[in-house]
Amino acid sequence: MKTFLQRFAGLVLGVLSGFDRLVFRGRLCPLYSPEGMNVYLSANGVLRKDYEKHVQGVTEQVLRASLIESAKAADCYRYLPSTKMDKDAIAREYARRRGVNEGLVCVLQCVEPCWSFALESVKGRLTVRGKQRKCSHLYHYFLDAQMGWMYVRLQTWFPFEMQIYVNGREWLCRRLEREGVAYRRSDNKVLWVRDWQQAQRCLDEQLQTNWVSVLDAYQEQVHPLHPRFLGKLCGLRYNWTTFQSEWATDVAFESREELGRWMSRWQRQSLHYDSAAILRFLGRTGRITNEHGHEVETEYKRLYEGLRVKHWVDKNSLKLYDHQNVARVETTINDVDFFKVFRASQADPEGPLAWRKMRRTVADLHRRAEVSEQVNARYLESMAAVQETRTVKELAEPLCERVREPGRTAPGKTGQRKTASRKVRALNPWSAEDGQLLKAMSDPKWMISGLRNRDLVSELYPQAATDATEKRRRSARVTRLIRLLRGHGLLHKIAHTHRYQVSEKARTILPALLAAADANPKSLIEQAA
Repeated sequence: MKTFLQRFAGLVLGVLSGFDRLVFRGRLCPLYSPEGMNVYLSANGVLRKDYEKHVQGVTEQVLRASLIESAKAADCYRYLPSTKMDKDAIAREYARRRGVNEGLVCVLQCVEPCWSFALESVKGRLTVRGKQRKCSHLYHYFLDAQMGWMYVRLQTWFPFEMQIYVNGREWLCRRLEREGVAYRRSDNKVLWVRDWQQAQRCLDEQLQTNWVSVLDAYQEQVHPLHPRFLGKLCGLRYNWTTFQSEWATDVAFESREELGRWMSRWQRQSLHYDSAAILRFLGRTGRITNEHGHEVETEYKRLYEGLRVKHWVDKNSLKLYDHQNVARVETTINDVDFFKVFRASQADPEGPLAWRKMRRTVADLHRRAEVSEQVNARYLESMAAVQETRTVKELAEPLCERVREPGRTAPGKTGQRKTASRKVRALNPWSAEDGQLLKAMSDPKWMISGLRNRDLVSELYPQAATDATEKRRRSARVTRLIRLLRGHGLLHKIAHTHRYQVSEKARTILPALLAAADANPKSLIEQAA
C-alpha cells in the first residue's frame, strides 16, 4: 500500500484499516458430539421417552429469563412470520420511533432453520440425534455504549446456539465521541476525522480486546439461565468462534470529484484480473495451474453507494467500491480453511511453529486481521500503476539504454574499491525475447514472496529439462537475465536470501508496456486523435 499512498499523497486525506462486520457464534461444544444430548439426558436422569416434555420445559424457562418480557412491556417486541423480512430495517425503525440512544432497542422473534435434535427409534431403542430442523430464535437489538449498533441472536431450543453481530466502524465512532474527536460519517464509512492517527489507534485496540469476556457478558444479559439449566453439566461454557469477518481499508479522498476521476479506471483494471492474480491477492503462493481447485468469480454491480467489483474465491471475497469520497477495499473471510498462518499446533501450544490452517476461534482474530490487511494492501498496490501519467515513450526510453551493471566493484588506486564501468545491454520491451522476460516477471504472484532463479527458469522454459547440462545452461542464462533486470532497476535483491523482489518502478512500468504491446493500433489512433 506504500506505493499507492505515495502516488496519491496529494489527494488522500487519510486511511483507516480495521474490522467492519464481525459475526461471532457461541456453542456448547459437548452437546454437538454424536452422543452429546444423550449424555446430557443421562446425567440429569431424564428418560428418553420424556425428552420432548423436558426440552419444552427448558425452552419455556429460557424464554421467561430472556429479555422478551421486558420488550413486550416496553412495546418493542414483534413476531416475524417470515425469515425474508428485513430485521435490521425493522429494528432501526423501532430505534427511531422510540428515540433510543442507548440500551435495548427491540426483540424480534422468528422461526429459522437450525441444527437441533430429534427423538428417533433405532433398532427398537429410543435415542436423540442431531439434525437440521426449524425452531424459534430471538434477535435482541441494542445500541451499546461501546459497540454501537449490534444484535444478539439466541436459539430457543437445544443446543441454544448464540450469534452476536458487531461492527468495527460503529465501535470506532462511539470511541471517537467519548474522546471528543470530531468526525463525519455516512453509513458505516468515516468520511473525515480530525485526527486520522488517533482514529487508527482506536481501531487497533479492537485487536487487544478480550473478546471472550465481552461475548460472555452479552450472553449473560440475554440468556441468564445459562449454565444452570444444564443441571449436572452446568460446568459447560460457550465456545466462541468467528463465523464471518470483514476487514475494510478505507482511503478517504479530498473530494468525491477527485475519487471519481480514478475509481472507474481502478474498476476497469480489476475486471481484467484472471483467477491466478486474484488467488495471489489472497495469499496463494507457488505455481498455480488451471486445475487449482478453487471457484473464482468476478462480478460488477451498481449499488446505491456506487459501483462495486467483487472477486469471489470459494466462500471468501475481495471487493472494491466507493461511497462519497471514500474508496473501500474489503476482504471477507467466511472459510478459514483457505488461509494458512504461522502458528503452533493446538495440541501443543508451546511446540514448534509451522504453516497451519487458520482457526475459527476468537484467539485467531488477530491473525485474520494480519491476513486481511495484507490482501487489501496487495490489491491497492496493484491499483497504483493506474495513476501513471507519463507517456509510454517516457516509460520505455530508460529501458532502451545501456546501464551500469549492479554489484560490480573494482580495486581503486589507493586500495579502496570503486564501482566498475561495466554496463549491461539495453532492453527491447517489444522484442520476443525481452517481451517474454518482462511478462514473466510481471506476474502478480511475485508480489508476495519475490522470485528465485528457478522460478524464472520455469516461466521461460515451460518444458522441464531432463539433461543436467541443459539445466545448468538455463540457470546460467537466467542468472545473467536477473543481473540485467537488476541493472535496470526492475528487480531488487532481498538481503541474505536467493530471492528478488519486483521493484516499485517495475510495477508501474511493466503493466503499461505490456498493455501497449497488446493494444489494437486502430484504438490507439482513435484515442490519440
